[in-house]
Amino acid sequence: MRKIYSFILPLILVIAVVAYFIVPLIDSLTLTWFARDIDKRVILVHSTLNDSLVEMVKNKQRKKIEVLFNRVIQDERLYAMAFCSTDGKFDVKTETFSQLTCVLQDTSKQVALPAGAVNIAAISIVDDENVKLGELVLVHDLSFIERRSSETREYVIYFFTGLGIVISFLTVILIKISYRGWSLSLKKILDEDFISGTKQKSPDFDFAPLVQHLRKYFIEFDKERRSRDDERISWTPKSLKDILNKELYGDEVIIVSNREPYIHEFKNGRPEVLFPASGVVTALEPIMKACSGTWIAHGSGGADREFVDNKDSIMVPPGENKYKLRRIWLTQEEENGYYFGFANEGLWPLCHIAHIQPVFRLEDWEMYKAVNQRFALAVKEEAKSEDPVILVQDYHFTLLPKMIKDLLPKATVITFWHIPWPNPEFFGICPYREEILEGLLGSTILGFHTPFHCNNFLDTVDRYMECRVDRSSLNISYNKKITSINNYPISIEFQLGKTVTNHSEENALIKKMYGIGEDVLIGIGVDRMDYTKGILERFLSIERFFDKYPEWKGKFSFIQIAAPTRSSIKEYQKFGNELKITAERINTKYSTKNWPAVILLAEHFNHHQVIEYYRQSTLCFVSSLHDGMNLVAKEYIAAKEKEDGVLILSQFTGAAMELPEAIIVNPYNIDQCADAIKMALDMPEAEKHGRMKSMRSYVHEFNVYRWAGRMLLDAARIRKRERILRTQL
Repeated sequence: MRKIYSFILPLILVIAVVAYFIVPLIDSLTLTWFARDIDKRVILVHSTLNDSLVEMVKNKQRKKIEVLFNRVIQDERLYAMAFCSTDGKFDVKTETFSQLTCVLQDTSKQVALPAGAVNIAAISIVDDENVKLGELVLVHDLSFIERRSSETREYVIYFFTGLGIVISFLTVILIKISYRGWSLSLKKILDEDFISGTKQKSPDFDFAPLVQHLRKYFIEFDKERRSRDDERISWTPKSLKDILNKELYGDEVIIVSNREPYIHEFKNGRPEVLFPASGVVTALEPIMKACSGTWIAHGSGGADREFVDNKDSIMVPPGENKYKLRRIWLTQEEENGYYFGFANEGLWPLCHIAHIQPVFRLEDWEMYKAVNQRFALAVKEEAKSEDPVILVQDYHFTLLPKMIKDLLPKATVITFWHIPWPNPEFFGICPYREEILEGLLGSTILGFHTPFHCNNFLDTVDRYMECRVDRSSLNISYNKKITSINNYPISIEFQLGKTVTNHSEENALIKKMYGIGEDVLIGIGVDRMDYTKGILERFLSIERFFDKYPEWKGKFSFIQIAAPTRSSIKEYQKFGNELKITAERINTKYSTKNWPAVILLAEHFNHHQVIEYYRQSTLCFVSSLHDGMNLVAKEYIAAKEKEDGVLILSQFTGAAMELPEAIIVNPYNIDQCADAIKMALDMPEAEKHGRMKSMRSYVHEFNVYRWAGRMLLDAARIRKRERILRTQL
């Protein structure tokens, strides 16, 4: 025993001495790294804000500068900002800058404030003619450096402590082998009960707390990195292309969706190409154009077969030929079973919890499996590499991720679920729940709109599958494969700075078309004619509104655009008839010869037509009973260039979590919705402007390109990690 101590103690002493010198060195390096990081952040903020700031300063737009500064300092490291003009007559600063005077700085320096140590940096703001307008002063909070240094010291100490324990353990084992015989010691070490865990391990060598601490650190580090990336990226089609070129350079990208991005139809006997109005298509097409990938979809157009080659493919967009569209043909029987049957009579009502009983037929399920397998084989045929990036879209392909993994084990499969995910009890209704969950767990990344839907999925898997669910990292381990669960809120393409045109002529035309007086205010609803959209509840709310507030009769009309959909399904036929009867009853009760209370337009409108209805409306009513996101709310916001109008939004949409400035309602509470209409119509113009301006700013920043880019960045990191692991093995 004395010999053991005489060997181990000097070794531990050496490790302690090495740690004593290394810890201060790491502290010094950490300080140097963060100082450089702050300098780079100062340059980045300046280059981002210079042009906008020059324009605002020249136009004396103090309020806009204050709003801009207050948004920028939401960064946890940026404590305060100020603009100090050269003449001292146009100084603008945040409230957190109040303890500093607006004195121009030539160099960066550190000072102490009640908030802690800060770094002050000033950089000149010049216009296009190189005329200096003033200084942009940035105050960074340095307290995070101490926190990071403290964490680093803690991890280094853990490392050397663990190293000492490991070396000591190995030394004890070696000495025991030398004194008692290597065969006996080896037998004890490799005892099957010890390896399997049935024997209790010595607490002296329990590294679980350290592993757990390190895992927590890496999760927090990854979240911080994601946040930092979002700050630095302005999400546009170009930035999406740059991400592909940088993070996924040379990688093959394949998209699978039920709906195709280009449809060929016969119109007046002649073929015509149509571009369906779809947020998904808008988001994913820049990816295809950037990487010359392949899009696999159901060929549903009447003239689609006329334009494909002998491999059922066509290069699109027409005239540009940037990527390949592979069309899959389905018979009427296959479409009825896979799409109208299992997907839309089964999964759609199951996930929307809209009081319509899901219908599950064995023949529909068999057809659904067969069609998913057809798409999986098409992916295999189109793949040029063994590890492509494959983006699978929506509830039509719950089985596809696993099928793809079976055919291409090294592929990275990103599945996005565009509709809500229900709670475990409701999902348990499905007789094929285990097969569906197993299919989705073939995904490398599985995305939902909201954290709520992510948690529902984790709860469902935990309830019905034998797997390990790690809620801290949002990972599910099943069959030795890991699926990462995350929320990626989808949005729309939206660019600020569009010219605001005079729409008075269009406004007069719309009102004249429907016999609405010039002084009558208009409300708008835009949906597919679907029972999940709450259109019937919306009409009942309007009826209640006129009952409670009769002074608005003749002064307000509501236009409902309801595009027919899935008309072959009985529930949709029944709902369409009920909606028409309700609209007629309300009009019979309230309308006059010169004033319609409700206008139901059960027809298809193109995107540009819908935008005009948005622009001319005083309010937009989104009353979905259950929705993954609902892009109508965001489209309405984008259309309101004059920053007027009010959005009434159901609390059961994903958009309600992102747009608190809307009037949030429970669509089942008819009286509350009626009062919300009254509130919207009576709202002061200043309040309308403030609410709409805030929502437009959010939708502009969190656009559809961010949705796609965020998933691709996460996929790129996973692919790099997997390639490193494969190389090591």
